[in-house]
Amino acid sequence: MGNFAANEGLSIFVILVWLGINVFLFVYFYLAFLIERYYYTRVILGHALSWARAPAACLNFNCMLILLPVCRNLLSFLRGSIQYCSRTAARQLDRNLTFHKLVAYMIAFHTAIHIIAHLFNFERFMDSQLMINSSYLPYVLSQMGNNDNRSYLNPIRTNETNPTIVMFTTIAGLTGVVITLALILIITSSMEVIRRSYFEVFWFTHHLFILFFIGLVLHGVGRIVRGQTLESVKVHNPDECHSQFETWGKNGTNCPEPVFAGNPPMTWKWVVGPMILYVCERLVRFYRSQQKVVITKVVMHPSKTLELQMKKKGFKMEVGQYVFIQCPSISQLEWHPFTLTSAPEEDHLSVHIRIVGDWTQALYTACGGDKTVVMDAWTLPKVAVDGPFGTASEDVFRYEVVMLVGAGIGVTPFASVLKSVWYKHVQENKNVFTKKIYFYWLCPETQAFEWFADLLQSLERQMMEKDMSDFLSYNIYLTRWKDAEAAHFRVQYEAEDDPITGLKQKTLYGKPNWDNEFSAIATQHP
Repeated sequence: MGNFAANEGLSIFVILVWLGINVFLFVYFYLAFLIERYYYTRVILGHALSWARAPAACLNFNCMLILLPVCRNLLSFLRGSIQYCSRTAARQLDRNLTFHKLVAYMIAFHTAIHIIAHLFNFERFMDSQLMINSSYLPYVLSQMGNNDNRSYLNPIRTNETNPTIVMFTTIAGLTGVVITLALILIITSSMEVIRRSYFEVFWFTHHLFILFFIGLVLHGVGRIVRGQTLESVKVHNPDECHSQFETWGKNGTNCPEPVFAGNPPMTWKWVVGPMILYVCERLVRFYRSQQKVVITKVVMHPSKTLELQMKKKGFKMEVGQYVFIQCPSISQLEWHPFTLTSAPEEDHLSVHIRIVGDWTQALYTACGGDKTVVMDAWTLPKVAVDGPFGTASEDVFRYEVVMLVGAGIGVTPFASVLKSVWYKHVQENKNVFTKKIYFYWLCPETQAFEWFADLLQSLERQMMEKDMSDFLSYNIYLTRWKDAEAAHFRVQYEAEDDPITGLKQKTLYGKPNWDNEFSAIATQHP
């Protein structure tokens, strides 16, 4: 429990605070619409008024938060600043997308409550117009303000309409439909199966957030939620006057006609700050994407993995960081994230791209992956690079013992880490606190090892020359194999070098027993 508290305590605290603020806002605004000022609104709508307004306040709060976890430059800046104070706090920033999803689910939840409550509200507004009875208070309230320049309470001004027409002819109704449709498309296209199989669908529908926020800011402009003005409440107390509605405004009565007004729109006050931050974020990304990038080398590795080596003026990185790459000849709008496999000490930046989708296949073709001849540098496609952006791997050298676990192409951040470790030891960098690295790599096919094995062979050879063979322990696991391959591995097993990777360390088969691995490492480094 102590370890769990150390690792997860701050995350749980942040989530509880966020949930607590949501609960507080819901209860506070629910009660805020049970006061005298909204007495006559509740005569028509009942408690559905509070059920509509409470989730609206929570929506404002969560829409304020939703953009912040995707401001990558802001997060990189905060990570660098916080890391010097608390590594645990800095690690929370690596869960930005998890928090982004939680906020999105909360927005969907409150949107559902808000919509259902307003469906009841519109139905009751309509019913109070249709119930033609001058001794029926909701009807009397609905008829108020029919003359010019008079205040009104019921936003449906005639009984010759229906809620559907009102929905598409009022600002609140129209923007509500736009917001809801945008939200449904954004959330459904964010499902894992769509995001992985049809990334372009996810990418383009996510940009409906622009429509969502425009609709959100305009949603309250129509002021359909109305209540008595504060001045009117002073001279017309609804608790005393509601039973005397037939004599309102007549001579000899203490109850003048109530005066109503709509609430001013408040959403813009919640979201304007994050929207400005996000616009600045996009401007920074646009500026960086316009800087010239030159592809200096293209390497085709086995198992359809493309390595791009590039140069960009003024580019600085840390280990394990990632960049977004755009290729205008493939798509002017699509940006895809790739982990940097180069080390900060190298004079270029490199990425390894596995060919698994339409965009990566198009890049593979544009870079001559399907050709046998070497392409001239000037024929290679132009690319734009945005980044780098930080990840949890940045502070790897601040730990004495480091455990790196990668699966398949997910090993790419550790190429950067392992290269950088080597450069630091060659340069005898005194700032390296790391004394031991345990490296685990799991792969489903033998070909996947080939592009990374070169780096490991080089590191292995150099570590032996420097008499540092104990510094790096690596365990490579092959999780699937064919019968023919198994026979070959058996025959070659006694060879000095591994038959798959060419390393001194033999490849292991199956998957690691993590309980045993953690226990062994804990015993070695109490």
